[in-house]
Amino acid sequence: MTPTKLTNWAGNVVFEPERYVRAGRVEQVQELVAGARRVRVLGSGHSFSQVAATDGLLLSLEDLPLEVDVDTAAATARVTASARFAHVMPALHAAGLALHNTGSLPHISVAGAAATGTHGSGTGNPCLAAAVTGIELIGPDGSLRTLSAGDDDFDGSVIAMGLAGVVTALTLRAQPAFDVRQYVYDDLPLDALISNFDEIMGSAYSVSAFTHWRRPVIDMLWRKQLAGDPVAPASYFGARPADGPRHPIAGMPTENATQQLGVPGPWHERLPHFRFEFTPSRGDELQSEFLLPVEQAGAALAAVNEVAPRFADALQVAEIRTVAGDDLWLSPCYGRTTVALHFTWVDDLRVVAPALAALEGALEGFDARPHWGKVFGLGRERVRALYPRLADFEKLVARVDPAGKFTNDFTRTYLELAG
Repeated sequence: MTPTKLTNWAGNVVFEPERYVRAGRVEQVQELVAGARRVRVLGSGHSFSQVAATDGLLLSLEDLPLEVDVDTAAATARVTASARFAHVMPALHAAGLALHNTGSLPHISVAGAAATGTHGSGTGNPCLAAAVTGIELIGPDGSLRTLSAGDDDFDGSVIAMGLAGVVTALTLRAQPAFDVRQYVYDDLPLDALISNFDEIMGSAYSVSAFTHWRRPVIDMLWRKQLAGDPVAPASYFGARPADGPRHPIAGMPTENATQQLGVPGPWHERLPHFRFEFTPSRGDELQSEFLLPVEQAGAALAAVNEVAPRFADALQVAEIRTVAGDDLWLSPCYGRTTVALHFTWVDDLRVVAPALAALEGALEGFDARPHWGKVFGLGRERVRALYPRLADFEKLVARVDPAGKFTNDFTRTYLELAG
């Protein structure tokens, strides 16, 4: 039975499926998928787009048995689709291992983050899905199959928006655990960031620049450096060290954010921006994100700054990050080191729509790929032109799901799919 009102985390997407089921066993998922006309999976609900919506069967896998099986010898962890990063990270750390990176929120679904190309920050750190070395997924006939890195379909099936099948478990590559110090700097001149972009964004293991685009200043620069690296400088390209803890959004409780002020701590308690035990971010918001080649960063930032007066009033905060490239076909970071321009808007689409249009207009001359799980207005042909392996992906989906059981209106808007 479908709840009276089923929404995503932000509340901007209301799901109206024919049927909603919280499955508790893989065998139940197989039966449900085999008998359904159309199927989509709802993860932790942190997407802002219609990527999970369906008029058929909407599945939640949160009730699957939670398993985080760490293989210390292989430095991997097999995690079921019910797992969130907050479940996986402490288990890995207890075994002396770590993921290469995390997102801002430890609250999000591991499988959902992989499916949409979600990422953290760091010029040397690829998106979160790059850690996936194995996928267990259910096809449209209910059969269960496993793909491993190196298999023909693997690079097209990791970031696949659920179109390659219902993912029931992932195997993740790990590395030795490490400690991090997090330093925050206030008021970095925007010109300094543009002129020294590679140096600043590559100056620590993970770097995030927060701005409200109301003045030519980066309000906060968050530098997450390895604990053994030299102590952060007293000033940084004109920015000054924060005199206390900060939250990315002004006015929000700083205790929601992870430990700062250079206090060393384990990777999983420093790389996310937010603590798992507190409400993540605001919730009453919309988000957009555009990912460009890092070589276009300076010009893109200057172009965005030119139109900032047309969108700043709709903005809660913006974040600038870098991400290493990968080989995953639908990844916004496919084949290139990337700068990610993220925008957290107010939760009123009537206000956000013209602001987003102004922003997308400023980015029109750049190779800006939208994040699949966030709000964007780019047209079909524009989006299709940005993904060089799109035709290969469409052939893969046509082969594994010829009737289009796993498609929905959102995916068919941008991809040539059956259904």
